Amino acid sequence: MIQLVPSITVMKGKSVRLTKGDFSSETIYDEPPLDVAMQFEQHGIERVYLVDLEGSKKGSPVNYHVLEAMAGHTNLKINYAGGVHTDGDILKLIEFGADSITSATMAVYKPELFTSWLMSYGRNKIALGADSLNGQIRVGGWLKDTSIDLFEHIDFFYQNGLKYLKTTDISRDGVLEGPSFDLFEQLVARFPNLHIFASGGVRNVDDIKRLADIGVYGVIFGKAYYEGKITLKDIESLVVKSV
Repeated sequence: MIQLVPSITVMKGKSVRLTKGDFSSETIYDEPPLDVAMQFEQHGIERVYLVDLEGSKKGSPVNYHVLEAMAGHTNLKINYAGGVHTDGDILKLIEFGADSITSATMAVYKPELFTSWLMSYGRNKIALGADSLNGQIRVGGWLKDTSIDLFEHIDFFYQNGLKYLKTTDISRDGVLEGPSFDLFEQLVARFPNLHIFASGGVRNVDDIKRLADIGVYGVIFGKAYYEGKITLKDIESLVVKSV
């Protein structure tokens, strides 16, 4: 069964959500990130995706204190994303409790560096973030567009040992209109040995089940939970079925 990975997006120490990566569309939620993480763990979740929005904009991680608190008060495996640009960033994030890292921007601007991370830290520690709009990669918290084709970008790292991919169709992010099922079908067919985490547009349990049928390794969801479309009871039920 598919891996369930809730997304906890943080800005200024608070849980927030954006729509299509638009910082002007920020919605702040009342529950502190640590409380959200603890609730997920209590209902069977083992891994969370922690997104540092300030880190994405700045180009270096910012919310170390959130990571440290989450790692110190839960047994969750935390995948950290947002502004990871150097070996120093990775080492410090691991020191503060990250189980693994997702990097997107450096894979675009310094692909050799990203490839070296796969070898230095291991394929289980470094995931590629490859998020696209109209089939072209965006980076820097989705604020910077490129002319890089999504499939060609993934293929380069796939040929260099990539194991984990997190990918989002930005047009679907935060709008609760359903994932890009066709995109994920194409990715699974082209990269059969890749562990793909599908993100963007998940509305409900049925969407998760359909992604599982397609064959993606995991699903990352956020707004559907915060807006009450996916409940803790739903999560618990899906986790039990996946065991």
